[in-house]
This record gives sequence, structure tokens and C-alpha cells, in this order.
Amino acid sequence: MKYKRSKRVQELLLEEISKLIQFELKDPRIGFATLTGVNLTDNLKFARVFVSIIGDETQKRDTLEGLQSARGFIRSWLGKNLNLRYVPELNFQLDETAENAQNISRLLNEIHPE
Repeated sequence: MKYKRSKRVQELLLEEISKLIQFELKDPRIGFATLTGVNLTDNLKFARVFVSIIGDETQKRDTLEGLQSARGFIRSWLGKNLNLRYVPELNFQLDETAENAQNISRLLNEIHPE
């Protein structure tokens, strides 16, 4: 099976955006955010960035708003520092996979206590 270029670019974007959020962004709204994945269209023009955020609903909303408002800065930084012909449009979305897994685990423990 051929390794698609979009897969390589997804991994690169995940790594670089993670570093950027950790070291470059100074927005106080952005709390404890962890990037969990990037879905990139085959034409490399649009990227959905999944973010797991620790905190209550207000903190999650504020962090997402901070990331959405920083999209232009992130995109321009990626354009300057990565060798890509086209930097994709970024859209940050909350990833609730970890929370859902915890809820399922809790429910299973309630049904069958150890």
C-alpha cells in the first residue's frame, strides 16, 4: 500500500502545531491543550485539528476560542517554517475521546465491580 503524502503532512502538522502552541502562543485563554490528531483532505487544503483540553466547559470553550483566533498566526508561522506549497486552512475541534473512554470504563466498573 502506498504511503500517502497527506499522511506525512498530517504527522508534520501535528508535531509543529503542538510545538507552536506549547512554546510560541501567549494567549492566556489557551490552557492545558493537547493535540490528538490532524485530519487533512487529500488535496492538502483543509485540516481539522483535534484538541483534548483539561478543564471545565468554560475552560474548554475559552481554549478553543483562543486557538481559533490564533489560526492566522499559526498558519503564517507554518508557511514560513515548513516547506509546503500550500498551507492548509486550520479548524480546531474538541476531541472528547478520552472523556468518552473514561465514562465507558466507569459504567463497566459499575456493572461489574472488581
